[in-house]
Amino acid sequence: MTLGVMRVTFDRPADHVWGSILIERDDHVVYRMSAGPITAELPHDLVHFTVEDAMRVADGIWGAIAGGVVFKSMTHQSGRRPPHSADRSAALIREYRDRIQHAELLGGFVEAVAMQPRADLAKLIAQWFATRPENAPPPDAVRAAVTALHDAAERWRAVPVGGTLSLDWPAHRKIRPSRVGRR
Repeated sequence: MTLGVMRVTFDRPADHVWGSILIERDDHVVYRMSAGPITAELPHDLVHFTVEDAMRVADGIWGAIAGGVVFKSMTHQSGRRPPHSADRSAALIREYRDRIQHAELLGGFVEAVAMQPRADLAKLIAQWFATRPENAPPPDAVRAAVTALHDAAERWRAVPVGGTLSLDWPAHRKIRPSRVGRR
């Protein structure tokens, strides 16, 4: 594994078979995450990886995992977990819950925009982020994420059944506990 990155490997099983994702964090702890049924379409977690990476989101799903969050869909595979890692994960989820949920919304939004290339982007942004307009992404960032999503879809479709797609998440783009919450 390259120093300073979290390696994320998406398995490509036969269509409609549950896939998994191997996550090798930069602290050498390895997890496997359930990915749900997989097809030639871009998997849900790969959508989020691509969107969060393109938009440089550090406090979303993948930044949370890089920072030590272990979601229920993840199982420990190898490596020594840091002391109190379960408590730290729970604390990070509590602290970043709104940002992680925002990343879910952002991924779904960019995916929806990618499927409607002729839609009025400003109108879609206003609709999707009507209750929290301060969290609306800039149109240029959305367009860049849509392009990244199309590129990721091409790469995914090129992965043969039984193959994998490995991507690197920069280690500096991860959540950290706030200083106030530290003991």
